[in-house]
Amino acid sequence: MKDLEPALPPLPAAGQPMVDIRKLWSVFRTPERRFVVHQDLELTVEPGEVLAIVGGSGTGKTVLLRQILGLESPAQGEIDVLGQPAKELGQKGAASRIGMLFQHGALFSAFTVLENIAFPLRELRSLPAALVREAAMVKLQMVGLKPEDADKMPSDLSGGMIKRAALARALIMDPPLLLLDEPTAGLDPESSDGFVTLLRSLHRDLALTVIMVTHDLDTLFELSTRIAVLADKRVIVAAAPKEVIAFQHPFIHDFFLGERGQRAMELLREYPFAV
Repeated sequence: MKDLEPALPPLPAAGQPMVDIRKLWSVFRTPERRFVVHQDLELTVEPGEVLAIVGGSGTGKTVLLRQILGLESPAQGEIDVLGQPAKELGQKGAASRIGMLFQHGALFSAFTVLENIAFPLRELRSLPAALVREAAMVKLQMVGLKPEDADKMPSDLSGGMIKRAALARALIMDPPLLLLDEPTAGLDPESSDGFVTLLRSLHRDLALTVIMVTHDLDTLFELSTRIAVLADKRVIVAAAPKEVIAFQHPFIHDFFLGERGQRAMELLREYPFAV
């Protein structure tokens, strides 16, 4: 893995955010009308934090992730990721600085688990096959899968195992920034709890900065150090969970203070780091 370092861009200088979004507009057009999803949106993500992005349907949560990845360009405004414009993430190996866990895993159905995990490294064509396999095996076991799972096909995996394999692939390049799109969606409660525990451990042990989109309140309160709420085409508040809950806005009241939210808020007592 060290052989890759000269090709990678440097991390942001001390005191700089991992992600810095300024005056962002996201606009979509159809033959009939123009949709403004984000208007003058601003957000910063500091090194080492776990920032959760929440918002109602149509507020552009996944759009924002895609723009941070450089897969889409905003209509106007600036996004700097790891100290450089997001639109340059395809250059100089920059994309390897960001890991992405898609909502449903997005594993290649014709590849084995190990081939899926190794895929980003293999595509570089700069490392021996034996070293790529060894690195993939390390990541496979890091996410709690067993060596005998390496040769399984995605169709043989449970939902929780698919998430873990996809997470291993996202981490194969040792990125400092990890993006999660609904990381516990579709998992049963036991699998969800186990996956959250894994994410918390990896965040600590690998010194990751994490940005996640989630609607699951248990996951939100267990993992987040800060929550950014999308509403009214912008980030209306970005703060620690208790500060966000106290913010006066109809969406926040409905999302956090309903019956489901009241149950999940009990986790704040168990996980004081989220305060």
